[in-house]
Amino acid sequence: MKQLEFKGKVALITGASRGIGRAIAIELAKNGATIAINYNSNIKAAKETQKLVNKTGVKSEIFKADVSKEKSVKTLIKQTEKKLGSIDLLITNAGIALLSKNPLKLDFNIWKKTMATNVDGTLLPIKEVLPGMIKRKYGRIVCISSIAGLGMRPNMITYGTSKASVIALVRNLSAAVAPHIRINSVAPGLIETDMIESLDKKVRKTMVETTPLKRIGQPKDIANTVCYLLSDRSNFTTGQTLVTDGGRVSLP
Repeated sequence: MKQLEFKGKVALITGASRGIGRAIAIELAKNGATIAINYNSNIKAAKETQKLVNKTGVKSEIFKADVSKEKSVKTLIKQTEKKLGSIDLLITNAGIALLSKNPLKLDFNIWKKTMATNVDGTLLPIKEVLPGMIKRKYGRIVCISSIAGLGMRPNMITYGTSKASVIALVRNLSAAVAPHIRINSVAPGLIETDMIESLDKKVRKTMVETTPLKRIGQPKDIANTVCYLLSDRSNFTTGQTLVTDGGRVSLP
């Protein structure tokens, strides 16, 4: 990547207080972007992200918002643009994985909460930034999905469905907003984040053994893929889902 490739660009990352979101914020900052750090509940973690971002010398701001609520997202976008300027780069990263002990019960409360955060929380920020991007004839959007949205996940029916919905949204919307705006998705595999802390050690070991690259991914691995999709080096790529999982899933 060229040095300071994103200088002069404003990037909003939802769910940027920890894990993948934090890594994306740092990588974009290293390459010159002004960073809007969104969080919902953990202000301490958001401040830690900002501290790491500020070490790169770029400007950043923290914004609290629940991406599953339209009013909250509208306020998020307005505040971001008021303090930092028009949003050029949007990364929808906020997500949850609420797993039921018995997936076949299809707990409707878990379904509603998951869809609200993972699907509505992807659509709403896009919906709010699109008018400005269309007017300026420039915009880059990357949505974080998951390999759970690409294959059979009998123990993660709701989560897998939500992430498949993100992939479908990207595929369909990308054609509608081209050629000036590009929208792509990244589908991470097993990544070392808080979300997998409770994973059984034997399960982790098995997953590593069945991963061609023989390791668990790091948040920076996903951040690097996101930065590529936001960069001019991917200027002939839109509507795609780029799997970044060490080789566990291979798209045709």
